Amino acid sequence: MSKTLTFREDGTFKILQFTDVHIGDGVDGRDKDAHTVALMERLIEQERPDLIVYTGDLCWSHGVKDPEQGFRRAISPAVKSGLPWAAVFGNHDTEEGVTREQLMDVMLESDTCLAEPGPEHLSGVGNYMLPIQSAGGGKVKALLYFLDSGCEAPKHIGGYEWIHGDQVEWYAGVSKEMTAQHGSPLPALTFFHIPLPEYDAVWHTGSVISGSKFERVCAPKMNSGLYARMVEMGDVMATFVGHDHDNDYIGELHGISLCYGRTTGYNCYGKLQRGARVIQLIEGTREFHTWLRLENGTVLK
Repeated sequence: MSKTLTFREDGTFKILQFTDVHIGDGVDGRDKDAHTVALMERLIEQERPDLIVYTGDLCWSHGVKDPEQGFRRAISPAVKSGLPWAAVFGNHDTEEGVTREQLMDVMLESDTCLAEPGPEHLSGVGNYMLPIQSAGGGKVKALLYFLDSGCEAPKHIGGYEWIHGDQVEWYAGVSKEMTAQHGSPLPALTFFHIPLPEYDAVWHTGSVISGSKFERVCAPKMNSGLYARMVEMGDVMATFVGHDHDNDYIGELHGISLCYGRTTGYNCYGKLQRGARVIQLIEGTREFHTWLRLENGTVLK
C-alpha cells in the first residue's frame, strides 16, 4: 500500500477521529471493550475515511497485566480495515507496565500505519507531520501535524503535562520550511490528546460554534505557547483533541478552531453517547467541514 495521502478526485479528504478508546485488559471491561471495537468497525464502514486518527488514551495501562494486548485490540479496527491510520498517545496509555517506545513499535508493525516516532531529541514520542497531496499527485496541498501532549505534570506543578517548548519550536520550524517551499502557508490541522488552556478560553471569550461542555477543561496549568505559535505561523486551521469525555464542542479563537472529538470507548466515564468525529478537508481552500457520527447512526453537524 502506498503511504502517500492524497485528496479524492472530488477534492475532498475525510478523516475519522477516534478518541479515548480506553480498551482494558479483557477482564473487568470485557463486554465494554468488545462493544467499543464493534463500534469502531461500524463507524469505519459507515464513513470509509481516507485516514483514521486516534487522539490518545487508546488503552488503559495502570493495573493492567498486559497493556500491549489492550493497545493491539484498540488499533485492530484500523488495521483490519486496510485504510491508512495514525495516532498520538494520551496520558493513560503508558502510566504503568509499558513505554511509549514499545507502543510505537506495536503501531509500526502495521503496514498501513503512518505514525512516526519523530525526532529523538524532542519531548515525547510521536511528533510528526503528514502531507496530503493533490488528487493528481505530486503537489502538497495540506498538512497534518501530530504532537505528544504527555502524561502527568511534575508533582510540584500538578495536573497534566504540556506540549513542551522544543515541540513547539519543532512545529514552527516545519511550518516555516513548508511555507517557504510553497510560497504561502498550507492549510493544516493539528492532533493531540490533552486540550490547551485556550480550550477553556474559547468557551468563555471566543465564538462557540457547536457542541456541549459538561465538565471542566482539563488543560495543563502551564501554557507553553503552542497556540500563539500556530496563530503566528498562519497554517493551522483547527486543532483536535480528546481527554475530556463529556466535552465535544468547537469554538473559534483568533482564527483557529478548537475542536473536541467524541469519546469512542465504553470502558471509561462519560455521559455522552459514544461515537467519533469526522473531518473533511477541501483541496485548494482553507476550509474544512466536521460532524459527529454517533453509535445509533445519528449525524450531528
